[in-house]
Amino acid sequence: MTGVTPPSVSEARELVEPVLRDAVARLDPLSARVAAYHLGWTDASGRRTEGGGKALRPALAVLSARAAGGGGERCLPVAAAVELVHAFSLLHDDVMDRDPTRRHRPAAWTVFGESAALLAGDALLALANELILGETDPARTRAAVRLLAATRRLIAGQALDLDFERRDDVSLEECRRMSTDKTASLLACACSIGAIAAGAPDRLVSALASFGAETGLAFQLVDDLLGIWGSPETTGKPVLSDLRSRKKTLPVVAALTSGTPAGDALAALLARPGPLTETDLGEAARLVDEAGGRDWAETEAKHRLDAAERHLAQADMPAAVRAEFLDIAHFITSRDH
Repeated sequence: MTGVTPPSVSEARELVEPVLRDAVARLDPLSARVAAYHLGWTDASGRRTEGGGKALRPALAVLSARAAGGGGERCLPVAAAVELVHAFSLLHDDVMDRDPTRRHRPAAWTVFGESAALLAGDALLALANELILGETDPARTRAAVRLLAATRRLIAGQALDLDFERRDDVSLEECRRMSTDKTASLLACACSIGAIAAGAPDRLVSALASFGAETGLAFQLVDDLLGIWGSPETTGKPVLSDLRSRKKTLPVVAALTSGTPAGDALAALLARPGPLTETDLGEAARLVDEAGGRDWAETEAKHRLDAAERHLAQADMPAAVRAEFLDIAHFITSRDH
């Protein structure tokens, strides 16, 4: 990502990481080792590193608690649980998509094997539920139900993504629904779960969830653009990675369903048997652009971010918290592509 990391994100990472480390330490040795590597704490040999994710989802969860007038520190187990679900999803996603890299280094499954990576993902999902339900409180129970529902939607989105690999008739609305489930549902959960745990009224929870859902879809649109036109230095993945795997991303489906000659030519190119050559990949990217897929995705991302801001403007919360939410939304949707 480009730009300066918002202070709320850096603060959340410092607050949540000790909770995450304590939780992961409870896992069996193999799962703990895979998880520590995947979370960026260690290298393949188990030596400590300074890497790791930016903790965007925990930051949003902490902010949502503050939006409801709750202390951010009290919701740390909830924020950590959201991050564990995210980590679980990435471990499984990399195996299913055969992605060899994650955050500019070999993906966990390429280092420890598919079975170990999948087991570690399962362990992190179980750990998330253990963390969030570790305290008998009706508000925490409601937060757990929200996280479980978001996890189910995330899995449903992944199932749709897999189904799309076998189809050549994917509609733009189906692709949008897949992205909403696979990516935006957990962002919506992160943006509202801290408020739920703090006992916020339904109106605030709903506004925060809507803000997160729109921001999440904008984030996915930008991610899809990076999957075609992003540089490896930005994405941590090979150039044209999504086209190489023939993924039905939003810009690609927008191009395929455009009814244009370029869209038809793209469909014919992607239907060819065998691996695509570097020349094919470059041509495919050009055709997505010519068919309007790139322009549509860029415009749609802006519309989604505008909608997110409108939902946030309607929510009753401290002005400073609203500003921090907006900083994160712009940060995660302003990557170079």
